[in-house]
This record gives sequence, structure tokens and C-alpha cells, in this order.
Amino acid sequence: MLKIQDISKDFGSLKALNDVSFDVADGQILGLIGQNGAGKSTTFHSILNFLNYQGTITWNNQPITETAFDEIGYLPEERSLMPKLTIEQQIIYLARLKNKSAKEIKPQIDDWLQRFAVKGNKKDKIKDLSKGNQQKVQLICTLIHHPKLIILDEPFSGLDPVNADLLKQAIITAKEQGAAIIFSSHDMENVEEICDKLVMLRNGQVILNGTVREVRQSFGKTRILVTTDWDKEQLLNLPHVIQVDCHEEKRFVLTLDDETAGPAIFDELTQGKYIEEFSQQPPTLDEIFRLKAGERHE
Repeated sequence: MLKIQDISKDFGSLKALNDVSFDVADGQILGLIGQNGAGKSTTFHSILNFLNYQGTITWNNQPITETAFDEIGYLPEERSLMPKLTIEQQIIYLARLKNKSAKEIKPQIDDWLQRFAVKGNKKDKIKDLSKGNQQKVQLICTLIHHPKLIILDEPFSGLDPVNADLLKQAIITAKEQGAAIIFSSHDMENVEEICDKLVMLRNGQVILNGTVREVRQSFGKTRILVTTDWDKEQLLNLPHVIQVDCHEEKRFVLTLDDETAGPAIFDELTQGKYIEEFSQQPPTLDEIFRLKAGERHE
């Protein structure tokens, strides 16, 4: 388990982290979210001992030392590969830094290239690959030594939906093998889809911490998705409806100021007749992110 307790970090007058605490268990995926500058990368750099900080960070109840780095896979936000090396040379070089031998890693390379659908072969030079394929090679370098703690800083950045799905499957596979995984992302759909827990930072402080379900439920079931012949003006006149958004023809999202109004709204819209769609849900993570990120604090 990765355990972070009351870590703080100042850069001059800027308080980048302020008493941040959370944990990530083995076989668990945590999404670290927040606006640019919220403290996500600083948190990662603190875990990896790139920075001096106040507080305590432990991995399996022990401080994170150089020995522990062999069990950690880290993908930085800024990609960094050596362009003159071949794919094979690059993967083996970084694996050897994790105390894995070339003899152990070589037989795995073709399988990993196939798994990530890398276009080319292991003898191709990094500089001859597209940016997308370079990114996938760096992901392979992060995962091929089967780390027990995986830290991914914006891993989905620049990936198209097909390649993003390949990465999601790799993350889920690592979870099933018992790894503790933490990644940052601005795409709330990815976070909601694969994360067990999430932590949201704002100005270096934790403002949300819990399972995806717990976080969503804490905001109440204030959204109703409905398909109806009623128009927007009629829907706005329903009790406790404070906003109506039209997603497509005859399909609306109603925002409520009181979730208990749902049954009465259902009765009013249906009049005892069949209705194609009526679903009362808490706000999505994307809506929560926008709400919390936009709040003003002194």
C-alpha cells in the first residue's frame, strides 16, 4: 500500500501542497484529478523523492528508498526517450535500470509491442516512430518490469480513443496482478470508467477523496435524464427544476435544487403513461470537476 500522510511542499511563497493525505491499496486504481497547477505532478515528484517535502510517504509501511524504485513504474508527463536507440535497446536500457536483465526482458518485447499495437518492429529507431508510437513505447518501458506501484502522469494525453482503450486494458491487467496504480487525468470519463477511488486537489489541498460512487452520491441525485415531448420552457416550470439542457431532440437533462422532487416530476411528466426514458442520477464526474474547480475560495 502507498500511504501519504500530511505532505506539504512550498516553492518560495507558493504552497504547492498543503497537508495532502490519501492511500492507494494493492490491486487498486486511484485517479488524481485537478486543474493545471493543482499539485498533481508535485505529489508524484514527492512520492518519487524528487523533492524535499514535509510529511510522511510510505510504501508497504516503509520509506521509499532506491531499492523500492525497482518496484515502481513511472510515466512522466513530459515524454523522454533516446531517439538514436532502437525500440529494443530503449526498452532494455530502462529495464536494466530496474535491475532486470536483457535476457529476461528480450523475450517479452514482441508481445508488448503487439499488445500496444506499436507500428514498426523492435529494430526501428525511436526517432523514426510517430509521436503516438513513441508514447506507447514509453508506456511499455513503464510497465514491462511488472512494477508493484505504477504512477502515470497524464498517460492518456495525445492518445486517440483506440489507443486509450489499449492503455486502459493494460492498467486493468496490472491491477488484476495486484499493482497499486495512481494516475492523473483531465478526462473524467477515463477516471470514472476504471478508477476505484479518486482524489481531487485544488490549490494543493484535497477537496474530494473517496470511491467514485461515494463522491458522486455525496452531491445528491440532482440530475434527471428524460426523453419527452415537453419543450424546454415547460420543463423549466416544473417544481425544483433550476436548469434544463437539451442534449439532442426531445432528450433533456434537468438540474434540480432538491433531489426529493424526482418522484413528483416523474408523475407530472408521465401522467400514468409510458415514457421512453427517465433516469435520476447524481452529477457526472465531469460536472463535479467543473463545479469544484470553479468554486471561489479566499
